[in-house]
Amino acid sequence: MSLVDPLDADHDSATKKLAEIFNETLGFCPNSVLTMQHRPAISKAFINLNMAVMANEGRVSSALKRMMAWVSSNATGCRYCQAHAISAAERYGAEQEQLDNIWEYRTHSAFSEA
Repeated sequence: MSLVDPLDADHDSATKKLAEIFNETLGFCPNSVLTMQHRPAISKAFINLNMAVMANEGRVSSALKRMMAWVSSNATGCRYCQAHAISAAERYGAEQEQLDNIWEYRTHSAFSEA
C-alpha cells in the first residue's frame, strides 16, 4: 500500500498531455507520474527531464539509453524498472545479441563505442 495514492490521469490536463510520451514508450503512464500530480510542477518537471534525457538524438541511441536504464535498474534491484527498461530497449531496437550480452558491453562485438 502506498503512502500517497496516484491521482486520476485526468487530474491535471497539462501533465496528462505531457505524459502521452509514456504511452508511446511504455504503453501506459506510470503510477509514479500519476502520484507526482499532487504537485503538478513536479510531475511536469519530471516528464520534461525524462524527455530531454531519453530523446532520440545525439550519439547515444534510444535503445542504448534503455539498456543503460536496465543495467542501472538491475544494480539497484528494482524489478519494476528492469521490466519496463528492457521492454523499452526492445521497442527502440535493441538487438537480441545485445540483450543477451549486456554485461559484456565493454568487450562484446554487439556493442560499439557510443
